[in-house]
Amino acid sequence: MNNIITSQPTLLEDKLVNVDKLYYFLKRSVDLLLVIPSIILLGPMFLILWLWIRLDSEGPVIFVQERVGAKRVFVNGRWIWQAVTFPMFKFRTMKIDSTSKLHQEYIAAYIAGDEARMAEISGKKDDSYKLTNDPRVTSVGRILRKLSLDELPQLWNVIRGEMSLVGPRPPIPYEVELYKPHHMARLAAMPGITGWWQVSGRAATKFEDMVELDVEYIQKQSIWLDLKIMFLTIPAAIAQKGAG
Repeated sequence: MNNIITSQPTLLEDKLVNVDKLYYFLKRSVDLLLVIPSIILLGPMFLILWLWIRLDSEGPVIFVQERVGAKRVFVNGRWIWQAVTFPMFKFRTMKIDSTSKLHQEYIAAYIAGDEARMAEISGKKDDSYKLTNDPRVTSVGRILRKLSLDELPQLWNVIRGEMSLVGPRPPIPYEVELYKPHHMARLAAMPGITGWWQVSGRAATKFEDMVELDVEYIQKQSIWLDLKIMFLTIPAAIAQKGAG
């Protein structure tokens, strides 16, 4: 992990979090207890998806993208959340010659709340975090995204300790460059594969609402809330709303 280089502060007070220190130990324990057997059980599915992606389009099966997360560090007698970057793994859903220019423009409009510009880029009225009608996405990629199967390799990020099963979704660095100071509060937690805003509205959520839900989760987080979010993720995934 490397420190993210942005114009925003990279150190966040742990004062948002009013949880027992035991919570962090339990959260990590639950992550490992669920993820390790899941990787073993899902082995055949990983193989099938690997072959499907390889047959559909050229390029690597696994897409590695730099994302912004956070880790707790003890500095001057207090716990601080430090923003860091890490490589996040996904099944590749885009063509190998794709650029991020279109997505950067869309995200800038999304964070600014410019729905007219978002509609112009996506081709329809949308307040979704995800760019719909994305020309970069392959035919198989559309199915994987629709079922959120492209997120499965992030189980390895959980094993590596870079992500948790539950937490705010890790943004791309160029997203964080556009954050206002109050947006940084959503980084004061371990990033997750699923989270409170995903099961509350998933991709169809305005940016300010997403930040509000993420901060609400951070303030209220507990092992029971994490388990509730995991349970709610199943019907949310069936409803075909991607994580991002």
